Amino acid sequence: MAFAITQTCCSDATCVSVCPVNCIHPTPEERAFGSTEMLHIDPKSCIDCGACADACPVDAIFPVERLTGGQREYARINAAYYEGEDHRPEQPVRGPVFHDWGAPSFDRVLPADFGPLRVAVVGTGPAGMYAARDLLLHTPAEVTLIDRLPVAGGLVRYGVAPDHPSTKKAGESFARFLTHPRVRLCLGLEVGDGGVTADELAAHHDAVIYAVGAPEARRLGVPGEDRPGSVAASEFVAWCNGHPDVAPDAFELSADRVVVVGNGNVALDAARLLVSDPATLQGTPIAAHALAGLRRGKVREVVVLGRRGPQHAAYTRPELLALKHLSGVDLLVDDHDPAVGAAIDGAADQDKAAVLKDVRREAVDWSLPPAADGRRRIVFRFLSAPAEVRGEESVRAVRVTGAAGEAEIPAGTVLRAVGHRGTPLDGLPFDESTGTVPNDRGRVTGRPGAYVVGWIKRGASGGIGANRVCATETVGSLLDDAASGRLPAPTGSARSFRRLARRRGR
Repeated sequence: MAFAITQTCCSDATCVSVCPVNCIHPTPEERAFGSTEMLHIDPKSCIDCGACADACPVDAIFPVERLTGGQREYARINAAYYEGEDHRPEQPVRGPVFHDWGAPSFDRVLPADFGPLRVAVVGTGPAGMYAARDLLLHTPAEVTLIDRLPVAGGLVRYGVAPDHPSTKKAGESFARFLTHPRVRLCLGLEVGDGGVTADELAAHHDAVIYAVGAPEARRLGVPGEDRPGSVAASEFVAWCNGHPDVAPDAFELSADRVVVVGNGNVALDAARLLVSDPATLQGTPIAAHALAGLRRGKVREVVVLGRRGPQHAAYTRPELLALKHLSGVDLLVDDHDPAVGAAIDGAADQDKAAVLKDVRREAVDWSLPPAADGRRRIVFRFLSAPAEVRGEESVRAVRVTGAAGEAEIPAGTVLRAVGHRGTPLDGLPFDESTGTVPNDRGRVTGRPGAYVVGWIKRGASGGIGANRVCATETVGSLLDDAASGRLPAPTGSARSFRRLARRRGR
């Protein structure tokens, strides 16, 4: 029997590199790789060797016969990828065709006398750890890992919903590098704001890689969005994960309806956590204060608000599919605009809008409170833009507008899930329009020896796996500069930096 890739796929392509018969697509060399939601195994080519399952960092690959519950549909999803022209890889494979030996390729050629570099990596999320792993496995570099938080992990630790433990396992694959003999770990050390400066980092290292992500939530730009009770959805997920920057009492879920503005995976994460039975979260890494808060909470309905139609939603198909298997939770599409139903009915089988074809539709009367029948529900309202967050001392309702008119949706909490953007870092250039540090293949513009990777390099898009390719490019630029003698020589020693870090750390 073949294997199948399931919901938690992180698309880092480790499975592609170990497959002996080239049956996993899209590969990093194919155009679709950068935009794919997940990778797919061709059941007609798979030889059931299991190498991909062993290599997967997030436990997303299983034999088809072992798929249970909602995972069963992934056997069909994997197979369907290879059936239509729109979803066929550039070079489809049928039957077990083993890789041919090709001409050797040496992307990085380092001089024989290439000595160990001292490289600082600022940020211990996936982007920073992929860069550190590349350096540690392929060069004799000595790496200083720096994070402002007291625990390493970045978004894998604090930004992945706690009921996605398989996705969090990506952090386990990085954890072994935290104790690598050529790694110095500096936690609780800020870059800027009373910690160390960019100039001080540069003075003590041959190169510095900034993997600081995109920490700022994008704003709605509507009146009232700063009222008490209107917060970023990412802050809610961080609260669930016990982020030290979010107070344990930050959320009081006393309202029966919550509006989540946005149609990405973070929006679905927040909606799912709010309506899940707290008992199902008991065995997850959820923070104790968050679990207690959800148990006390009175949320019975979450409205997921999208400016665009269901065919243009930013969430991935696997995340939407998962909502259909939540115990005790109903899904509903607000049928307030005929264009919504038309988009769902006209969706091709592989389109994410098609997932909603069997979801009940009705025009919701927002003057009525959520039903008090003991069940909870998620309502999708598409083609509606938030125009105002209303209330006096706290959130009371959200006024929305669209082609079909305007409505007021009563709610006691609003979670904003409309994306992230990078923030300026002292000593580095910054592009306000993109929220990124200007760079050329990871090289920071006008700052020799400084590099960027991840969201601060390319913008807040792409999941865990996208950072692997991104880090490969950045580290390649760094090593090319080192081999060509373009790196400024550090003036401070590793020992003096350790003393500096101890003085400035928290």
